[in-house]
Amino acid sequence: MRKVSLEAYANQDVPFEKLVETLKPDRDRTRPPLFQVMFAMNPPWTNGNAREVSGLRITSTFGYVHNGTSKFDLTLVMRDTGKGLRVSIEYNTDLFDESTIARMLGHFQTLLEGIVANPDCSIAELPLLTAQEKHQLLEQWNDTRADYPDTACIHQLIEAQAEKTPDAIAVVADKQPLTYQELNARANQLAQYLRSQGVGPDVLVAICMERSLEMVVGILGILKAGGAYVPIDPVYPQERRIYQLRDCQAPLVLTQAHLVSLLPTDEVRAIAIDSEWDAIAKYNPENLPCPTTPKSLAYVIYTSGSTGNPKGVPIKHQSLINHATAMVKTFELTACDRVLQFSSMSFDIFIEEIFPSWICGATVVLRPNDIQASISQFLQFIELQKITILDLPTAFWHELARSLSEIEQSLPPSLRLVIVGGEKASHATYLSWRDKVGTYPRWLNTYGPTETTVTATVYDPVACPEAIEAISELPIGRPIDNTQVYILDRHLQPVSIGIPGELYIGGAGVSPGYLNRPELTNQKFISNPFNETRETYLYKTGDIARYLPSGDIQFLGRRDYQVKIRGFRIELEEIEAALAQHPMVQQCAIVVRESETGEQRLLAYVVLDRDRSAKVEILRSFLKQKLPEYMVPSNFIALDSLPLTPNGKSIALSWQILHLSSRNLSQKNPQKL
Repeated sequence: MRKVSLEAYANQDVPFEKLVETLKPDRDRTRPPLFQVMFAMNPPWTNGNAREVSGLRITSTFGYVHNGTSKFDLTLVMRDTGKGLRVSIEYNTDLFDESTIARMLGHFQTLLEGIVANPDCSIAELPLLTAQEKHQLLEQWNDTRADYPDTACIHQLIEAQAEKTPDAIAVVADKQPLTYQELNARANQLAQYLRSQGVGPDVLVAICMERSLEMVVGILGILKAGGAYVPIDPVYPQERRIYQLRDCQAPLVLTQAHLVSLLPTDEVRAIAIDSEWDAIAKYNPENLPCPTTPKSLAYVIYTSGSTGNPKGVPIKHQSLINHATAMVKTFELTACDRVLQFSSMSFDIFIEEIFPSWICGATVVLRPNDIQASISQFLQFIELQKITILDLPTAFWHELARSLSEIEQSLPPSLRLVIVGGEKASHATYLSWRDKVGTYPRWLNTYGPTETTVTATVYDPVACPEAIEAISELPIGRPIDNTQVYILDRHLQPVSIGIPGELYIGGAGVSPGYLNRPELTNQKFISNPFNETRETYLYKTGDIARYLPSGDIQFLGRRDYQVKIRGFRIELEEIEAALAQHPMVQQCAIVVRESETGEQRLLAYVVLDRDRSAKVEILRSFLKQKLPEYMVPSNFIALDSLPLTPNGKSIALSWQILHLSSRNLSQKNPQKL
């Protein structure tokens, strides 16, 4: 743009059209060409007060006249009445509604009062929200207190259910059922055996198994013994499995006979419970005295880490029980439900599939490994097993929704609830789903980091007062029981409705921190500034969000290099760190590209030290030895060099974050706020 003095044009009384013609800004017919917001300060004589100019007495007769249209998106006019300042706002009603403007005026008044009361404070430290809005954001919308059995451990609730309904089916795998009594008895025998091996409160026990009855018995047995289980997926690369075992320092790993060769048995004792069951079955099947408390660890799940290695997230029994109890209420779970166990044991949705089901007497059905390959086979399995509840990764639900529009099959009549979570759900896909399926089965969108125990917020479009068509992106809803959500600016001040900020989560689900990572724990888990009665903590999610006027939260994107691919949380820096270890790679950058259907894929840009031909498969194979399949980029692009910023830094990742943020924050049809 040419550098032009606006003051010079103003002094010469140049027409606005001439100014636009001279500056030649990029034109967008949806907004004024030069600027969208104007501030005007009118002197006293414009409000009926007389003014002497060269012997003339000038008096304004009309003051402010409104012609029914808004020249700019927002115009703030202040007039000195001689007795004080009078403020008015003119606004574009396509962008703002009356309640937003009223809030804006309230914020302005609060800010002015703060300036007068604290003239030496910086603007960032001054208050902005009115007392009423602050109460709404911090207290009213976070009033989630609910009773839950906070003096128990999760396995005690399962024991109570086994006593209540001993003959009900607790779990089914490959047409083989286990009743609650059988599940409880086998887990007791395993727990007695693990106790004899030194397992007790807060002792971590790894479990590396394929989806099976042994897997669920193993998890419950570890909990009953007093330990905390650490799931390690057998499909992960050997290097990653070994790292997790070394990092958690588990003395034992429960596994299956055919998987023992995958484990470093010289460093950790492997117990194949299928081949060793005859010895385990000699132990007492009765319930054991409980050595754990609600503050004891229940499990540790590893998530992607920005340092190049995954990090462990420990969760306590009280957090797990609060989550399970809240999900029973939210999903309206009963003993009549049959819940599909779909996710990997190392993915925290697994926890949401089994524990809420087991504390209310429902049946968990373990899926076969091959039903993901075909939506048709998947639907047949759901119908055959009379599944009532699906808790799916968002990416798989997207595929299911698209397929329903292409195939003749419909959802089985047994299905009453579909839950999605793990990554951003497409608004367009939901509208298509609703057109095809309707509002039954019930559909819920969930959100929550591993650090706050699986699910922190839930959105029900049917129960939401805002019309789903009127919003541009699907909200993530409101906090579950005993959970608080705050959207804050960089000074930890709450932001107003409609304003983006970083999402912080507090309450019963918050993890005590990262395993063996005190520095990272101190960075991400901060003291709660809004709870003065006792010391509590907030988890800093790194997610950017905003409140809608309804009180629902809308996810907008990330402020760092973390992404979600097929429901798995991925730090792009972890992939870069692994790829950079290859001797051929001089530089690399990982970005995310989104297809027209909304599917996200990882893309690797690499600078190699020599001939670039035929190197892609070498790099792909190298990463497969270090990272899970979902973290291996789908495409590798060789460059002579990475683009650099003027100060010499790579711009690839910066561009990616900017791209994602602008795509999430911009709207062709802006939502009225």
